[in-house]
Amino acid sequence: MTSILTADLRKRFSDQVQENVLLAPYTSARIGGPADILVSARSAEELASAAQACWDANLPFTLLGGGSNLLISDKGIRGVVILNKAKATEFRPGLKPTVWAESGSVFSNLAHRAAAQGFSGLEWAATVPGTIGGAVYGNAGAFGGETAHDLLRAEVLTEAGRTWWPVEKLEYGYRTSLLKHATGKAIILSAEFRLTNGDSETIKATISQLTLRRKSTQPPGASMGSMFKNPPGDFSGRLIEAAGLKGMRIGNAEISSIHGNFFVNHGETLAEDVKLLIELAQKTVKEQFGIDLELEVEMIGEWK
Repeated sequence: MTSILTADLRKRFSDQVQENVLLAPYTSARIGGPADILVSARSAEELASAAQACWDANLPFTLLGGGSNLLISDKGIRGVVILNKAKATEFRPGLKPTVWAESGSVFSNLAHRAAAQGFSGLEWAATVPGTIGGAVYGNAGAFGGETAHDLLRAEVLTEAGRTWWPVEKLEYGYRTSLLKHATGKAIILSAEFRLTNGDSETIKATISQLTLRRKSTQPPGASMGSMFKNPPGDFSGRLIEAAGLKGMRIGNAEISSIHGNFFVNHGETLAEDVKLLIELAQKTVKEQFGIDLELEVEMIGEWK
């Protein structure tokens, strides 16, 4: 069945289909093994077509956007990986301006473009790695802002077809959504966000301030973003630091000496080494403080 699907995908996407492709270059942490089949979707229409082809063949697929907030195993991902490169956007001015963007659009780029045109509301997103699809899926947030507050609706593909979901239907919580825990078949094709009219220079200045704050508190280099969700009333980074784990290394993977909730790749890092650091942090924090650290990063692929 996989060979039949591969032939069908090649017929639809030609040289946008590759086999046995290393996924590390497509992730923010630069970690991860190969995909059996990698399909690059350059528009929402192509994204829907690739997903539908997999559903028709009754074969699962993995959707990969900006590659942040995930850890791909060293063995990689079996079957099909769809690389979301759908990046069309449209700003809609007026008394109540909005912006529509395909789900492969980089969120930080969208925020900067909004600022350049005098649209406020997405300043917080200028420091968020990853794509619109990932942000809508996981309710990304930073500096007091989050997707759930600014999203108006998301275009979702299910087996029943394409439809728009109002923000309420996504049932957002802290770094989670209905889609993140759903067992049904659904992917995000695009999204529309509310904006407000403002002064471009003032908006840019706010973004600059937030960017400086981020650079002063978060480590440079290749990482997955925040490794753990913050437990109620506390911060994962504080707990990891208090447990004496900042700077801990296994192989070329390190719990950052700058921020305990960031795990940094210092080059040729194995996903298995990151996994061992995750388990060490969870075990140590549990033993010392009685708190269970819940992953914000998703671990995908074949694991031991």
